[in-house]
Amino acid sequence: MEWVSQLIESFKTNNWMFDVTIILSITSVAFIFWRMFAKRMTRLVAKTRNGWDDVIWAALWQPINWAILTLGLAMVASVYAQAQQSVVKQFIPTALTLVLTSLICWGFLRFIGHSEKRFITIGRDETTVTALGKLMRAAVLVIGALAIFQTLGFSISGVLAFGGVGGLVVGMAAKDLLANFFGAFVIYLDRPFKVGDWVRSPDRNIEGTVEHIGWRVTKIRTFDKRPLYVPNAIFSNIAVENPSRMSNRRIYETLGIRFADSAKVEAIVAEVKAMLQQHPEIDTRQTLIVNFNAFNASSMDFFIYTFTKTTDWVYFHEVKQEILLKVMAIIESHEAEFAFPTQTLHLPGVEANHALSPEP
Repeated sequence: MEWVSQLIESFKTNNWMFDVTIILSITSVAFIFWRMFAKRMTRLVAKTRNGWDDVIWAALWQPINWAILTLGLAMVASVYAQAQQSVVKQFIPTALTLVLTSLICWGFLRFIGHSEKRFITIGRDETTVTALGKLMRAAVLVIGALAIFQTLGFSISGVLAFGGVGGLVVGMAAKDLLANFFGAFVIYLDRPFKVGDWVRSPDRNIEGTVEHIGWRVTKIRTFDKRPLYVPNAIFSNIAVENPSRMSNRRIYETLGIRFADSAKVEAIVAEVKAMLQQHPEIDTRQTLIVNFNAFNASSMDFFIYTFTKTTDWVYFHEVKQEILLKVMAIIESHEAEFAFPTQTLHLPGVEANHALSPEP
């Protein structure tokens, strides 16, 4: 403010209209020069390989642009108010300080926003980056608010003391809101899931893709494309599965062969197991079991237990279909058949090999 006052005095003459004209002319020239410089600088930083110069420049150039206009208008208002002996003059320094403080906070907020995009672009975890960005924005807003209160003449110590008592009252009245806030904080720290993950809970009817993790609720898009808003405090009390982080998908199928083909079961099981061991989409480092398992009521059952390399839901079903078709071909190549439910009816006085037919 002392620098602005000295600048005003250096332009001051006995004719206030002339002073205002000079100040407006210098402000206009400075504004036009800055706009030309900003365009050229934007092209230059876009050509560099380092992305952080783009972040810093994108955060600074607009606040500086408005700061030039603000200083010019403040000087014009000061000269006019002094010439007219207006009481408005005493409010100009305070107003200028408030505007410049707001512009500085705006610059920091822009830097935080562009930094988030930069970190996400280079592959950082989006959930963590978003959480840190929110915390930094909150810190900038709190510091900016305290600076504004100080400029307006309020005692910061009094504001802080009032905030402590008020925080206690608000905490008692809004415990659910605070529970959701700390629930979000725990999610950001532990990272059981992130934006884009498929999650489900066996304790609640919750399943879908995470679209947004807020400070109060987490938005999940269910598989029927409905948005589901879950308060963050719930995640502290339920079990959450994250299928997106599975390493493999499992194929677990039981197949039944007729009792008439009992002599062929061992060969079929051995060939199916060999086929799975040679299949390019089966992860042989995981458990692989193909065994005759049980005598069922109408069939001799063997089961397949193995894992695919892919975790993609759609492609997994294509691999599973291919494997089941190959199992079917193996069974048919041994001239065996799948079993289906059958019943044998024994009648007194009728031989077992006698075909029953209705009387004519």
